[in-house]
Amino acid sequence: MRKIITRTILLLSLVSFFNDISSEMLFPVMPVFLQSIGFSTVFIGILEGLAEAVAGISKIYFGRLSDLSPRRMPLVRFGYLLSTFSKPMLAFFNYTWWVFTSRTLDRLGKGIRTGARDALLSDETKPGHKGTVFGFHRAMDTAGAAIGPIAALFYLQFHPGDYKTLFLIAFFPSLLGVLLTFLIKEKAKEKAPKKINSSPAKSFFYWKQAPPAFRQLMTGLLFFGIMNSSDAFLLLRAKAVSGEDSTVLIAYIFYNLVYALFAFPLGRVADRIGMKKMIIGGLILFAMVYGGMAVAQSVFFIGTLFFLYGIYAAATEGIFKALVSDLVPATETASAIGFYSGWNSICVLIASSATGWLWYVASPQVAFMASAGGSLLTAFYLAATKLHAAEEKGDA
Repeated sequence: MRKIITRTILLLSLVSFFNDISSEMLFPVMPVFLQSIGFSTVFIGILEGLAEAVAGISKIYFGRLSDLSPRRMPLVRFGYLLSTFSKPMLAFFNYTWWVFTSRTLDRLGKGIRTGARDALLSDETKPGHKGTVFGFHRAMDTAGAAIGPIAALFYLQFHPGDYKTLFLIAFFPSLLGVLLTFLIKEKAKEKAPKKINSSPAKSFFYWKQAPPAFRQLMTGLLFFGIMNSSDAFLLLRAKAVSGEDSTVLIAYIFYNLVYALFAFPLGRVADRIGMKKMIIGGLILFAMVYGGMAVAQSVFFIGTLFFLYGIYAAATEGIFKALVSDLVPATETASAIGFYSGWNSICVLIASSATGWLWYVASPQVAFMASAGGSLLTAFYLAATKLHAAEEKGDA
């Protein structure tokens, strides 16, 4: 296992672990905090939408820039640094423009680092082990996502409403993650061929030069992205069924714990049976969860669905990127992952808007069943599509 999980992979995973502890300490309380300082739900939605749009666009641009640059680590380090220093900003001022700047810097940091970091993981991985490596990274990342809300709940239990101090506390685990990036020694990159030595602005058109298998995969995954709305709707459904705010927080923590526990083992299984098969299985689980949410009437059933949703995430989210990295040349890995991550973020924004509209004009049941149907269509499409890896021919 030491030959698979190298020092660089372990350090990158620890950086994500500490950064997610910090980010997820704030995620559950951010809407409540914004409301407490006078922000309307409409403005909160606009703020988060714009922040996610910044993240999506920057993932595309900086993924390409990472492939064109001689080293990836400066982008990784700078991205984490921006997110780190955005967190304590809200502890000092509550002006609208200041809040917007804080959220934008956090999302911009994510966009800058994502493609470069995932490309580093791919560069460090031998063929046949990408599911394992990306699964391990997601496990560490999501373990932080589970610990963060628990830490926030523990603090607020003794200091109710003291959000500003929580923003300051969240700064320190994130800073520790940034410091760990200085211990990472990057291998010399494979030199990019002349054909991709062009402006990073062309990253938005990477589709045109990408291998056919990548375009086939993107057709399915971006269609699924349009059907895959924000997890906030699952949490709203949990609140509607249970009537308790605590149920929502417990469900969110439970989901992250399941995701963290299963991401690594399912990544290893994906390397054995084929990443595409694992993704198809995950999409079927997604359809079961969303179909179940449409008819759920008990807290126990909701808990079961969040367990299955954690399995779905473990079986797909890291594997999506692992499979993307397998379908393109090593010199284009960050471009491909940035393209996928960026456009997927934009698709999820569209999906969330459409789901909210269906929820309002029809019913939650209609909204959830639409997403379930879209997931099944994606699973059928991938099952009928043959994908040929750039580096290994396997059962992709």
